[in-house]
Amino acid sequence: MQVSSLNEVKIYSLSCGKSLPEWLSDRKKRALQKKDVDVRRRIELIQDFEMPTVCTTIKVSKDGQYILATGTYKPRVRCYDTYQLSLKFERCLDSEVVTFEILSDDYSKVVFLHNDRYIEFHSQSGFYYKTRIPKFGRDFSYHYPSCDLYFVGASSEVYRLNLEQGRYLNPLQTDAAENNVCDINSVHGLFATGTIEGRVECWDPRTRNRVGLLDCALNSVTADSEINNLPTISALKFNGALTMAVGTSTGQVLLYDLRSDKPLLVKDHQYGLPIKSVHFQDSLDLILSADSRIIKMWNKNSGKIFTSLEPEHDLNDVCLYPNSGMLLTANETPKMGIYYIPVLGPAPRWCSFLDNLTEELEENPESTVYDDYKFVTKKDLENLGLTHLIGSPFLRAYMHGFFMDIRLYHKVKLMVNPFAYEEYRKDKIRQKIEETRAQRVQLKKLPKVNKELALKLIEEEEEKQKSTWKKKVKSLPSILTDDRFKVMFENPDFQVDEESEEFRLLNPLVSKISEKRKKKLRLLEQQELREKEEEEEPEGKPSDAESSESSDDEKAWVEEVRKQRRLLQQEEKVKRQERLKEDQQTVLKPQFYEIKAGEEFRSFKDSATKQKLMNKTLEDRLKIEAKNGTLSVSDTTVGSKQLTFTLKRSEQQKKQQEAEKLHRQERKRLRRSAGHLKSRRKRGRSFH
Repeated sequence: MQVSSLNEVKIYSLSCGKSLPEWLSDRKKRALQKKDVDVRRRIELIQDFEMPTVCTTIKVSKDGQYILATGTYKPRVRCYDTYQLSLKFERCLDSEVVTFEILSDDYSKVVFLHNDRYIEFHSQSGFYYKTRIPKFGRDFSYHYPSCDLYFVGASSEVYRLNLEQGRYLNPLQTDAAENNVCDINSVHGLFATGTIEGRVECWDPRTRNRVGLLDCALNSVTADSEINNLPTISALKFNGALTMAVGTSTGQVLLYDLRSDKPLLVKDHQYGLPIKSVHFQDSLDLILSADSRIIKMWNKNSGKIFTSLEPEHDLNDVCLYPNSGMLLTANETPKMGIYYIPVLGPAPRWCSFLDNLTEELEENPESTVYDDYKFVTKKDLENLGLTHLIGSPFLRAYMHGFFMDIRLYHKVKLMVNPFAYEEYRKDKIRQKIEETRAQRVQLKKLPKVNKELALKLIEEEEEKQKSTWKKKVKSLPSILTDDRFKVMFENPDFQVDEESEEFRLLNPLVSKISEKRKKKLRLLEQQELREKEEEEEPEGKPSDAESSESSDDEKAWVEEVRKQRRLLQQEEKVKRQERLKEDQQTVLKPQFYEIKAGEEFRSFKDSATKQKLMNKTLEDRLKIEAKNGTLSVSDTTVGSKQLTFTLKRSEQQKKQQEAEKLHRQERKRLRRSAGHLKSRRKRGRSFH
């Protein structure tokens, strides 16, 4: 049995046994059925409640005793007796069944519509009669007052077969090219047929005239719906005298009042699949609509989703067991689905034990999936030392971890931690002792971290409780019981430092109040020690006489603040003196700095001024450059600004320029001296 829950509505799947992993071979599954008791004892509500390949339609007789289902392959019908919880009979057919109808209260009169245009009548003993309709049929309904069968199909005509006279009557001529579904109102006998054009035509069987026409295709299109093709009618169901539900091929369900041509409600399945069936649940005012993927249950007045059911395989048909919470489904799989929803109603009379079973499951909820396998992550494998098994058959990769055999897991865990059982035993003993202690006089148990803060909160909570007893005031939740502040009383990093300057200035009276709390803490610790040593109920309680002292007035508070400031100033003075002593004792050592290649060391002052200049904004730097003359700003004729920069010369460039200047001056001086010598020589020659 599998349990699923949506919107707090529990759905029990009775056709599913114990879930087994899909990767197991058939041989292992058979071996598990032999060895495992749970697999053998899984719930099989009705024996052999399945088809060889696929189940197409399923219905319940009016008396509720028989369940009839058709399927393939080979085409057959099976009848199950609910009182015996087993198969009553099975009959093979010549062709596949499109749909069938139970005319009697039990299984004695059944009509089958085949996909080869044949209509087959069965009685209690077996096959009775067979006839044929002109066109391929898709659905039919039985009109009890006149004993007429109305057939719709791949034709514009609705064929009528009278079972009392045993002959066909004049057909009803519709405006549609083809008709998909039909239904007859059990209250006033109105016949309705859904067409391929997305319309519903209503006929009066007494006068054989059309009395109404609904354009459902136009009304099914809403602002939120996305439709690629023309919606056709795929399901039709009456409820009472005035209500009708229509399902379309694009996944919408329209709820109509027959007095209006506008729908009361349009519900979209959001899957875009044709609606297979529609059922009404009167006790809770619900509508059950199903497509091939999902069964949705929603309120017919508001359209609000009540719950939904999504089977593993595609759906072909849905049947609601009358006056109960049981749901039967025909699926694209051999096994037919049985679901029990206790909210919809009680279990049927033939399986009333389901109510007791579900009550026990609700009392003892179990979430056991893959009972024989343990899910482990990679971190768990590292802790167990089993990382070398990754890729082997012992581990099956699944999502963010692996599945391993539960027996192997227990063996390895016992080897890694052999004292696990002893720890478990001690924990159990400790739990039992705590349970017995709970019956005694309860003492205040304070956390390990921030004990004084916890005691303060407990006192405030007690005072609030006293005030709420006097005045009817809603009490707010305590910080101690709030999970959001749990770490504050567990992690030592959150310990309040009462010696800090901020705490002492913000809480000037903390010294006096803390003394009272410290006394209470000592008394509580003594009581805990006595309890641990003697394990007996302590006699008496710590006196709370001191708690009745009056609070200090404003003058005392001001004096306390001043006192705390003086103490803080004295502490700072002492700290300064200690720092001076340390500075005097320390010996300064020379520090060495590495100069980058290509740079010349000038002074620490220049680097400091350069660092200060770099820290300034661009605007400040431009102003400094403009003052030094390295930057000039001028307006152009166009109206924009023009900036002219002169690059600074480095010291090396300046020295090089000075050397070149000296060199040029020296060369000029040498040239002058050489010119004077030449002139003297010429004068000397002319003199001789």
